[in-house]
Amino acid sequence: MIEQVTDVYFVPGMAASTSIFEYIKLPEDQFRVHVIPWKMPKPKEHISDYAKRMCEDIKHDNPVLIGVSFGGVMVQEMSKHVKLKKLIIISSVKSKHELPNRMKIARKTRSYKLLPTSIVSKIDNWERFAFGDFAKKRAEMYKRYLSVRDKGYLDWAIENMVCWDQEEAPEGIVHIHGDKDIVFPEVNINSYIKLAGGTHVMIVNRARWFNENLPKIIRGK
Repeated sequence: MIEQVTDVYFVPGMAASTSIFEYIKLPEDQFRVHVIPWKMPKPKEHISDYAKRMCEDIKHDNPVLIGVSFGGVMVQEMSKHVKLKKLIIISSVKSKHELPNRMKIARKTRSYKLLPTSIVSKIDNWERFAFGDFAKKRAEMYKRYLSVRDKGYLDWAIENMVCWDQEEAPEGIVHIHGDKDIVFPEVNINSYIKLAGGTHVMIVNRARWFNENLPKIIRGK
């Protein structure tokens, strides 16, 4: 009996391009991989309405939906509008209670509105101010993968990340998280698959682990 091919859709992290998934290679006889890029939000667009527009890019029934970081938040919002085979988040959170304290404070004080998001448009200049090999490699990574630099998008995305209101995790969600994630520290996270040594960008620098384990996770093994 021939096993049916499963369609797997990926949503990148905040401001990231779909190229962050360039090293993800799933067995082609079992999976078809698709990526959903970010859209420009409409003025004051509610996250639920935005999620509905993101769902327009899903062209197959009963797919697997995988999101990274803010993309993990987005796929949870999308799952409220489409029937899924499985919902997986990576380096993300499952509710507002898993957000780090600094984001909770930013929400309460509305200090997130003071962030100079326009600086991202100057990302081409970051390498000029990076000192040391590590800093230069990090600047090169940001330049390569952070392609959505529109201030309107960034303001919208940051506000919807910090002010996300979800109280409880969706039933059956699978959460993969690194124990070295400094954006969403694991101390705030519960019920997840731990990737030892994994950082917030592990979808890029730990792609081999995902290539080996995602097929088993998708199949529920």
